[in-house]
Amino acid sequence: MEIRQLRALQAIAETHTFTAAAERVHVTQAAISMQIRQLELEVGVPVFVRTPRRCVLTHAGELLLERAQRILREHDAALEELAELSGATRGRMRLGSASVMFSSDPLPTLLHELHERHPQAEVTVVSGTSEALVKQILAGELDLAFVSLPVEARGIQTELLLEDELIAIANPQHPHAHQRVISAFALAGEPLILGERGGNTRRLIDRFFAEAGLHPKVIMELSRVASIKRMVAAGLGVGIVPVRSAVEEIKEGRLARWWIEGAQINSELGLARLRGGYHSPLTQTFAQLCREHFAATTEGLNSLRQTAPRQTAKRPTKGKKRR
Repeated sequence: MEIRQLRALQAIAETHTFTAAAERVHVTQAAISMQIRQLELEVGVPVFVRTPRRCVLTHAGELLLERAQRILREHDAALEELAELSGATRGRMRLGSASVMFSSDPLPTLLHELHERHPQAEVTVVSGTSEALVKQILAGELDLAFVSLPVEARGIQTELLLEDELIAIANPQHPHAHQRVISAFALAGEPLILGERGGNTRRLIDRFFAEAGLHPKVIMELSRVASIKRMVAAGLGVGIVPVRSAVEEIKEGRLARWWIEGAQINSELGLARLRGGYHSPLTQTFAQLCREHFAATTEGLNSLRQTAPRQTAKRPTKGKKRR
């Protein structure tokens, strides 16, 4: 059975003639007669008794009409809901975030702006590693996710939002807090407070020291950047964090920062989605809000980066291996 056949059934039952019903559903009389003939062949029984003046439903036709009216109501309701979605008044977005720092800072602002544009939108947010979130996108469990780049999984489309340089941070009372640059060798000798192993930022740091032939002295491994900053501010060690995460503390003098000599350690945050998937007006609006936010953030970071010494593309000078 097709929707057009059920509409024809309903129209004829209400108007009692094929001619009036054809006008109602905007088809010819021959077309509506064909639709009813096909419907009767499919159900195996006649649904109308034709008389010279009117058409009357058979018992089978009455039963079918009752079901058809329910189906048509659900069909029309579904079309209305989809029309609302396409008009960006409603929608659902399932979002993942692999960045704790992002979830606690810009994400609430972005979701507030999204709610102003889509007041009836339903948004859910989950956290996890980049790898786990990518698997959820592929499984159809998430629409978008903030992940560390690169993502090598097939079927995933990513968009670079922010490239963030890693810097060393210390308590302002550190003996060398006045310095602008720290060498890899000197940094490896400091009591380091780093993120947990397995995260993308930690992998970049470990690879940096390994390529320099150094064995850093790691005294703490914490899951949150905020916790690293608090420990460093308390004078318990030196941290390595994305520059964006420490801008406020550096400007206010609560943390000192060093650019890492010869280092090109960049973390990249991207927005991942299913390649070739449907992108609703809601997810498109959110993606645009993210682009605008990170474009402004990048401009704000440029003033801090302008104070950085010019970096070379060479590898860090290998120092003596530390035992």
